[in-house]
Amino acid sequence: MFCAPLASAQDAWPSKPLRLIVPFGPGSTPDTLARIVAEGLTPVLGQSVVVENKPGAGGNIGTNTVAKAEPDGYTFGVTISGPLAVNTILFKDLPYDPQKDLAYITIAATQPSVLVVAPSLGVNDVPSLIKKLKENPGKYNFSSMGTGGISHLAMEALAARSGTQIVHVPYAGSSKAMAAILAGETQMAVLPAAAVMAQVDAGKLKALAVATAKRSAVLPDLPTLSESGLENIEGDAWMGFVAPAGTPEPVITRLHDEIVKIMNQDAVKKKLASMYMEPVANTPEEMRATVQADLDRWKPVIEANHIQMSQ
Repeated sequence: MFCAPLASAQDAWPSKPLRLIVPFGPGSTPDTLARIVAEGLTPVLGQSVVVENKPGAGGNIGTNTVAKAEPDGYTFGVTISGPLAVNTILFKDLPYDPQKDLAYITIAATQPSVLVVAPSLGVNDVPSLIKKLKENPGKYNFSSMGTGGISHLAMEALAARSGTQIVHVPYAGSSKAMAAILAGETQMAVLPAAAVMAQVDAGKLKALAVATAKRSAVLPDLPTLSESGLENIEGDAWMGFVAPAGTPEPVITRLHDEIVKIMNQDAVKKKLASMYMEPVANTPEEMRATVQADLDRWKPVIEANHIQMSQ
């Protein structure tokens, strides 16, 4: 006797909870953004979006988890520039290829990085800082969030473009890098706005410029480094979303469209602004172009300073 075929060989997506991999620790800015997106996606997808933190190796461990996951639409991840761009130069044996192993969804949001200095330096703008650095080569230190990160590379680019010498002191994260300036261990840094603006407002740090292509909507009174005479030092801390390569295109499109809607909600915009972040919500193609621009910008800096990381 002939049996009727099954109505469908595959349930409509999504039919089970999704995993959202964060390649950094709980409480980090990418983690905060991931949780905003997870909260927004859960009701519209009709399935839970479970955030999993997998920190380590500059974001490589969590990003590799996404790259090696089944491309079935049930795993995606948040990311920053490092795991997609500069880490391909910094690490000799990256366990994934961000160009081939990942599908790009969108850059969801960004926040400006800010050049801050200790008030004791007695400078009020970038030209006066450069003048002091030129008069005292190798005397002053800058802190970073870790060797090879954007906060490190931006300051190395500043030194190169201004013809100055500044000593790098790496720290584990933005809060420690900021605290080092307050303690007098270092005198300056380029750090995410959320890490430093409270201290700037309290008069404990002085903000001189933003490391962005144009003035930031969240810090409109600060000039860019380009306006200050130092071009192509763009260290904005963008955050985006990726999925395993081969994830069905309709899933990528749905995730993209829903994340864009979330980023444009008034409540989300307000929450982002409170953390000195602003929505971007661009296309996968625009995200890929940004990654390539980051590679082109930072590769000469990394090679000129012989910066290398072990896995």
